[in-house]
Amino acid sequence: MAVTLDPEKSSLLRAAPRLMQIVRVLVRHQFLGALRGKSHWPPPKEFRETFEELGLTFLKFGQVLAMRRDLLPDAYIDELELLHDQLPALGIDAVRATIELELGAPLTTLFASFSATPLAAATIAQVHEATMPDGRRVAVKVQRPGLEAMIVTDIAALTCLVAMGEKLFPRLLALDLPVLVQEFANSLNRETDFGHEARSITLFRNALADIPDLWIPDVVAERSNGNVMTMEFSDGERVDLYARQHPEAMPRLINILVRMMLQTIFEEGLFHADPHPGNVLVLPDGRLSLLDFGMTGELDEPMRESLKLLLEAVVKNDARAATEAYLEMAPLGSEKVNRAALLMDIKAVLHNIHRSDLAEVSIGDAFDSLLHAGSRHGVHNPPEFFLLTRTFVILEAMIRQLDPDHNYLGSFREEVSRLTAQHFSMERIKGKTITLARELERLISDAPGDTRRILRRIAEGNLGRVQAPAVEALGGRVSRSLERLTGAILAAGLMIAGGLLVAAPQDVGWHHHAGQAIVLAGIFWVLMVAIKTLRGERGRR
Repeated sequence: MAVTLDPEKSSLLRAAPRLMQIVRVLVRHQFLGALRGKSHWPPPKEFRETFEELGLTFLKFGQVLAMRRDLLPDAYIDELELLHDQLPALGIDAVRATIELELGAPLTTLFASFSATPLAAATIAQVHEATMPDGRRVAVKVQRPGLEAMIVTDIAALTCLVAMGEKLFPRLLALDLPVLVQEFANSLNRETDFGHEARSITLFRNALADIPDLWIPDVVAERSNGNVMTMEFSDGERVDLYARQHPEAMPRLINILVRMMLQTIFEEGLFHADPHPGNVLVLPDGRLSLLDFGMTGELDEPMRESLKLLLEAVVKNDARAATEAYLEMAPLGSEKVNRAALLMDIKAVLHNIHRSDLAEVSIGDAFDSLLHAGSRHGVHNPPEFFLLTRTFVILEAMIRQLDPDHNYLGSFREEVSRLTAQHFSMERIKGKTITLARELERLISDAPGDTRRILRRIAEGNLGRVQAPAVEALGGRVSRSLERLTGAILAAGLMIAGGLLVAAPQDVGWHHHAGQAIVLAGIFWVLMVAIKTLRGERGRR
């Protein structure tokens, strides 16, 4: 089941009954007084209890708000982080009915055995242990019935509530609450879509296949459909419980966790957004097993590149590079940001990190501080960065629990260096060069045509009949094309010169090394032109 937000269902009429119920709860918890200012906000504990009383959807919404330290004071964030993700378990009759409806056969035919007691029961689904007819042990994830109607109604009510609040209290417009609600709806859509989760498992298994000490259970496709997903059973022990008996194994396992996180981010643009101890098991043979891919984050390639530069800058204590990389991650409106003031704040953040004991260093806290600094100076932080920051905070809290003395920053530095070296491997450069060569060929072929069209209009005297926006757009396109052409010619010259030096008779010596350096400089120039082009296109869209 995937929750979709139908604009028709978001109307006030359809949402009215649930909206009235929500308003009554808000009034009882002194919530509406908060609209008059922060001095009228309810106490943090009452704030959290409001979300708990409003039910499943608002419980998840409170967890999303807990990531937005730029919107709420720390005391409220700390309270929202206490929102639990556990609900009373469904009875076996409801579970059986859902499985038989989705898979189209009796439970006793589908499984040789099926445990009536769930292994875990969360807000979206619960998991049962079962045995396949061929003897394989599996874990069956069953979604709660009636979830779609409940979530759609609550999202509709929340949308109407935000719209009315902005009309009555214009100061709320600065918080971009409709965008936050839409992001929340998208997050719920992914979390309740078992098809999306199954595809995420496949992507993670492929991306992490080269880590021998990590195992991700695969989906059993013939027993999965709709609101039911069956997976291989992971017969492991929670990593935090395992750490108490085997502290000597923790450095190796922590390095695996760090590598898993960074490798999936930079190679696939994906990350497991809930890496707490309950989702990380240690198998009897010492391998790690990663579970529950219902909550994952996605990063596009430009953001991945900026994030890598940001991580390198944080690790190296380079405030200027960190500022530039951070602004590249959130380019919208960045030209209005006071860069000098932002740089000073980021210098202070990095100074606090690197004067701390290595065991206390937190990349998640550093990112959180960056979000705070950016919000103060008008940066529009992307939602993916909030989710990623929360993910690092969860991962780091688990690592400190497993081994309080572990050099966490050292693990990050080692993995970032490995990924950087891999990023500039000859095989990867070759692939990128072929792709960029095709793009450059298209750009070079487009530039003369654009130029001729402009000159023809000027010669014919037709330029005056073109509206000003069209002239500006066309002129901008020509200017960009000529700029790309110049960059392409320069890059090609560098690569040709470098190639000639590499091809010189001396296999070793300054010819060979200088040629490689010049080729890399040409490729770097091509990459910069391509990245600038992609960002320009994205900015114009």
